[in-house]
Amino acid sequence: MKKGIHPENYRLVVFKDMSNGETFMTRSTTATSEKIKWEDGNEYPLIKVEISNTSHPFYTGKMKLVDTAGRVDKYMTKYKKHMDKSK
Repeated sequence: MKKGIHPENYRLVVFKDMSNGETFMTRSTTATSEKIKWEDGNEYPLIKVEISNTSHPFYTGKMKLVDTAGRVDKYMTKYKKHMDKSK
């Protein structure tokens, strides 16, 4: 490996999947101001993610709709208006 091109600030952080509440710990350099108390009693930086391997259909083998920004409702409303006009 080349020296001086890799980050030096790797630390333990907890990632939380906001769609199902699952948490896991790994190392990361991502900045965050939130913290969470982990199973060992210590506090670690918390990084919230919308989807992870515990909720993604590719890994779970199940189709699950995760809509955190209301995109599906916006689409359905727009599509319904379009369908009503075509009748």
